[in-house]
Amino acid sequence: MRLIVAVIALLATPAAAQRFTPMTAAPYDGTSGHEPGERRLFSIKLPEGNYRVTVTLGDPKRASVTTIKAESRRLMLDAISMPRGGSVTRSFVVNVRTPALAPPPLNAPGGTAVRLKDREQGSFTWDDRLTLEILGETAAVRSVEIAPVEVPTLYLLGDSTVTDQRFEPAASWGQMLTAFFGPDIAVANHAESGETLKSFVTELRLDKALSRVKPGDWAMIQFGHNDQKAQWPQTHAPAATTYRDWLRAFVAEFRRRGATPILVTSPERRNWTGDRIKPTLADYAEAVRAVAASEKVPLIDLNAASIAFYEALGPARAPLAFNDGGKDATHHDNYGAWVLARAVAEGVRTAGLPLATMLAPKLPPFDPAHPPAPETFRIAPSVAFSDQRPAGN
Repeated sequence: MRLIVAVIALLATPAAAQRFTPMTAAPYDGTSGHEPGERRLFSIKLPEGNYRVTVTLGDPKRASVTTIKAESRRLMLDAISMPRGGSVTRSFVVNVRTPALAPPPLNAPGGTAVRLKDREQGSFTWDDRLTLEILGETAAVRSVEIAPVEVPTLYLLGDSTVTDQRFEPAASWGQMLTAFFGPDIAVANHAESGETLKSFVTELRLDKALSRVKPGDWAMIQFGHNDQKAQWPQTHAPAATTYRDWLRAFVAEFRRRGATPILVTSPERRNWTGDRIKPTLADYAEAVRAVAASEKVPLIDLNAASIAFYEALGPARAPLAFNDGGKDATHHDNYGAWVLARAVAEGVRTAGLPLATMLAPKLPPFDPAHPPAPETFRIAPSVAFSDQRPAGN
């Protein structure tokens, strides 16, 4: 990796500008710098909000290929190739947030912070800084500019199949979706492993999203993997009854704030009957479809897309889309997460949503039944986030 001149200009005003060269910068000191022990990660302390990041890529002395991720491995730019001496400028928007909530009025229920799990402590997703990860053996970044921006925000609410997975080789479609949107929208992934519709409320995660949402924003809502667990009695929601009621409540909360909800059916698990997927979430997917129809809410049928994807690969090759070398039948690796995110983006377009105008330009049509070959697919792995721990639900 070679960083030529990485100039960070904060807030785009001379008075607030801070500049440093990452390869010679000191470790993060509470304001800016590289993360301890890892010069691929650069952080800048910033208040909550959306920030446009504008990068100029290219090396005058050699060809370069640069991948940039943000926060906890959100894919922003994927393998941007430049010939020797060439340069290109690209922009993307990063959402920054902390767990803090405004204190509720005296004697009112609520809390002052999201109730994070132990595994979320130390996550770049929930801290007071914007973190960029620059990847590639020949990566070349000439300049970086960061400035606050007012743009629509797409909120993601869900479980481990949506969340920003912190550690390689696990990945989820929510952290890949950013690569398929253009530079005029932010993606705020509030999903977390182990979540249900009920726990998202009791842990104040819904409160956090609602505290930031504004008219014109969007919210993709995908739950089911954990809601179906009868062995979790405090959060179990049967598909035919309370699960539907909770979905309607989420829809209503976003609508009354002027945001547009989108319901997403959960991706299937990789269980087979012969060469066909054996459904484990069919009743929950059907419940989502029913609520979407009755409430006139846009629907993305990721359950159907995931089945088409797995069956296209077949029982022998489908493990190549999953975490832990395919031992995990629920959670995905970079390849599987990328394909599902691409299917979600295609669902936005085929549904005819106004959100489709925010997709990356010249995004070609995509059919999950004809995915790219897993054997030749590659996204630069996050070296600083390598870990073999389970992804969790």
